[in-house]
Amino acid sequence: MSENVKKPGSEGASGPRKPRKPAPAPRLTDPPLVGSADWREETLARVRVLILEADPEMTEERKWKKPSNGMAGVPVWSHGGIVCTGEAYAKVVKLTFARGATIPDPSRLFNSGLEGNTRRAIDIPEGTNIDAGAFKALVLAAVAQNGPPAAKTKPVKLLSGGNPQIAKADGDAPVQAYIAAMPGWKGDVGRWLDALVERTVPDVRKAVKWNSPFYGVEGKGYFLGFHCLTKCVKVAFFRGTSLQPPLPGESKQKEVRYLDVREHDHIDEAQLAAWVKQAATLPGWLYGLPDGKRTIS
Repeated sequence: MSENVKKPGSEGASGPRKPRKPAPAPRLTDPPLVGSADWREETLARVRVLILEADPEMTEERKWKKPSNGMAGVPVWSHGGIVCTGEAYAKVVKLTFARGATIPDPSRLFNSGLEGNTRRAIDIPEGTNIDAGAFKALVLAAVAQNGPPAAKTKPVKLLSGGNPQIAKADGDAPVQAYIAAMPGWKGDVGRWLDALVERTVPDVRKAVKWNSPFYGVEGKGYFLGFHCLTKCVKVAFFRGTSLQPPLPGESKQKEVRYLDVREHDHIDEAQLAAWVKQAATLPGWLYGLPDGKRTIS
């Protein structure tokens, strides 16, 4: 045999070769959990595969290093919030679902932490055969429970005097958005005013117009609004001259009267409620409504 001819199967030889063993998928648990590969590391690796098969958009992290389990950080899987964590202990691998108490579990995979009001866990001893289909269904149910990621909202811009800039809109929602953006003590005043008006006028209609909350009665128009200034919250009664006793703050507008609420003022709540009740019975302010429209929503 020529020296240049190599035996079949050796390097450079033609013909079939022994197939290579596929490289293992990268593991979140590398480096090894406890100094060397063992059944716990293999179990977590298998669980990881199932989690990613169930939801390829799952986020993986490693957090909260715990001396109690010898891990270089706890594997955490998240989608719209934490779905579950994985920890290796001496006799079990523990998968803890952050909101497991509210997740349907028809296959009864949860076997630990059943007394809790929020979390549920799956303890996996050595040699346990994981029901892949049931487990993946549980993962998807946990993702659904988290719901879609919360939409990012832009911070509300504060105008002169700390007045929130809120787009014109009808209803309670824009008013609550305005109040939530009122800075510091002014927010407390806004919540107090809003609650007082609701108690006094149960059928009140609300809106935000010109960066101010407005309160009205259907068929009568708006009777009250307020606005943040640098040193006070200015409450405007649009038919203030008809209220008794007279309000202290005069206006350039003939019928409007103001009540300025400052940070440390003591306001007579009963008197304010009486003014609100009177104002709600009067024909309100319809300025700015379309011609011929005599109601507000």
